[in-house]
Amino acid sequence: IMVALYDNFIYPFVVLFSILVALVGAILALNLSASNMGVFTMLGMLMLLGLVAKNAILIVDFANHLKEKGMNTYDALLEAVGERMRPILMTTIAMVIGMIPIATATGSGAEWKNGLAWVLIGGLTSSMFLTIIVVPMMYYVVDRLQEKWKNRKWLKKTALSE
Repeated sequence: IMVALYDNFIYPFVVLFSILVALVGAILALNLSASNMGVFTMLGMLMLLGLVAKNAILIVDFANHLKEKGMNTYDALLEAVGERMRPILMTTIAMVIGMIPIATATGSGAEWKNGLAWVLIGGLTSSMFLTIIVVPMMYYVVDRLQEKWKNRKWLKKTALSE
């Protein structure tokens, strides 16, 4: 679906790369809270994947839109991060604050649901900071590689010399 959205095979990998950053934070939070991996924890990871991918899609989609208007990649990324920072921070902070009561609950069955909350708190917190850095950086690297591949001057020189 993302390939059709971006009309490109490369940019979905930028979005998928942001998920790795969130999973590191989720697993770290799970270890720090001494929570077990269970069904609710897996559901929390599934929710986390969707939220983190949404944040990355906001940046990538807006940067693509600005590039279509004629901006260069670097300026488009700076503008995209600046414009999309507020919605990303608002959804992330709201979700983290909403998960605190579930994470600190102590009633019957709370140990099952605590893992869900800790996964979301850790994953969203790490992705909030790192997605704003990692997604534009990966986008820039991938865009440069794509431009080199399109130009292929190095490939043409070797083909002509043989």
